[in-house]
Amino acid sequence: MRYKAGHKEEARARMLAAAGRGFRRQGYGGIGVDGLAKEAEVTSGAFYGHFSSKGEAFKAALVAGLEELRVAVENLRDEHGAKWVEVFVDFYLGQKRVCELGSSCALQSLTSEVQRADAEIKTVFEAAIEGVVNAVADGLLGRSRKEKRARAWALLSILSGGVTMARAVADKEVSAAIASACRVAALNACAEA
Repeated sequence: MRYKAGHKEEARARMLAAAGRGFRRQGYGGIGVDGLAKEAEVTSGAFYGHFSSKGEAFKAALVAGLEELRVAVENLRDEHGAKWVEVFVDFYLGQKRVCELGSSCALQSLTSEVQRADAEIKTVFEAAIEGVVNAVADGLLGRSRKEKRARAWALLSILSGGVTMARAVADKEVSAAIASACRVAALNACAEA
């Protein structure tokens, strides 16, 4: 049976999205290839046809997740102009804080996995997060590139750390209070000195 053009790429994209959801929900150590394949609704053999190992699937899911964040930042900048930071902060501390964990942001949900990973994964993460930081910095006002990048690092750290803490508490009011405090800190971090 012949498949239509692009079938292999579409199948890989579906498996990559499923791997991202699986790793976000269960962590690197909490899910194996069989679980990732089940998430993608394929056999383990089909999964191995696209990824040589669980580690390769994690690396690809990490890069895809951070690329998704970079593109989202660029789109928000284009769509909302000077107000993009506030829109981004509210979305991140709102929707990305309360959505199902499999739909959470890769920065918030996969960074803790990266800190336990080998140097190769850390190098891949560093390259991908640099793209996100540059996208954020490009949308900030400031006198120097160094200053704008410093504020971009602070913004992303506040948001991802804040959402991690807010997701870790059981009380919805405490979660909202964490998000509220982080909102103030995030907007202050982006303000031009």
